Amino acid sequence: MTVISLLDLRIKPDLLDSAPEVIHSVLAATRAREGSLGVEVTVDADDRQHFIVVEKWESMEADDAYREWRSTPEGVSDLGSLLAAPPVLTRTVVTDI
Repeated sequence: MTVISLLDLRIKPDLLDSAPEVIHSVLAATRAREGSLGVEVTVDADDRQHFIVVEKWESMEADDAYREWRSTPEGVSDLGSLLAAPPVLTRTVVTDI
C-alpha cells in the first residue's frame, strides 16, 4: 500500500536563505532510499517559513526503514539546525475510495 508522508517544517527566519540548499541536500539522500517513489517540497504561499515535504513510499515498511535509518549516525542530517520548532510528521495511506 502506497504511503504519503507529510513533514511539516517551520524554518528559522534568519536561515530562510540557506534553507533550500540544506533541504535539497537532505532530500537527495531521501530520494535515493529503497522504496522512495518521490519527494516534493512545498512552501506556504502566505508564510515563507512554513515548508511541507511530501514523500511518497512504496509501503509503510519502506517508510519505517527510512525513519529508522534517519535515527542512525549514518542517516542524521543538518535539517534540525534550520528548524524553529520540532517537525511534525503525518503518515497517510493511499486508498481506492
